[in-house]
Amino acid sequence: KSGEMARLTQFVDNEVFRAFATYATIVLLKMMLMSVTTSYFRLTRKAFDNLEDTVSFGTGETAKKLVRTHPDVDRVRRCHLNDLENIVPFFGIGLLYALSGPELSSALLHFRIFTACRIIHTFAYLIPLPQPGRGLSWAVGYVVTFSMAYNVMKSVLYL
Repeated sequence: KSGEMARLTQFVDNEVFRAFATYATIVLLKMMLMSVTTSYFRLTRKAFDNLEDTVSFGTGETAKKLVRTHPDVDRVRRCHLNDLENIVPFFGIGLLYALSGPELSSALLHFRIFTACRIIHTFAYLIPLPQPGRGLSWAVGYVVTFSMAYNVMKSVLYL
C-alpha cells in the first residue's frame, strides 16, 4: 500500500500534470459557470423549459406563457453545448498528452492557448462580438486539441 501511495505522489508532483490539472480545472469551472449563466438568463428573461420552474412567477395561464424559448437563453445554451463539445475532448486528450511526457514549455503552450481560446469564445458568443472572433477562437482551440492528440499518437503509438 505505501508503495502505491508513493507512486501517486510522484505522479501528482509531475509539473506537466500539475499544469494540466490547473488549466483543466479553469475550463471545467468556466463550463460549470455556463449552467449558472443559463439559469440567470432564464430567470431574467422569464423563459423556462418546464411548467414547474415557473411557480415563483405565477400560476395557470400566466405560468404557461413563461414556458417558452428566448433568443438570449438559446444563445447561452448553444455556448454551453459548444463548451461540452470542446472541453470534454480537451480533458481526455490533454490528460493523455500530460501522461505522454511532453516538455513543460510545450504543454503549457497547449494548455494556455486552449484555455484562452475557450474564455475568448465565451465572451465572443455571449456579448456577441462580430465574426470571425468567435470562429477563430473555436478553431484555434480545436487545433490545439488535435495537436495534443497528434503528439500522443506520435509518442505512444502501438498500432
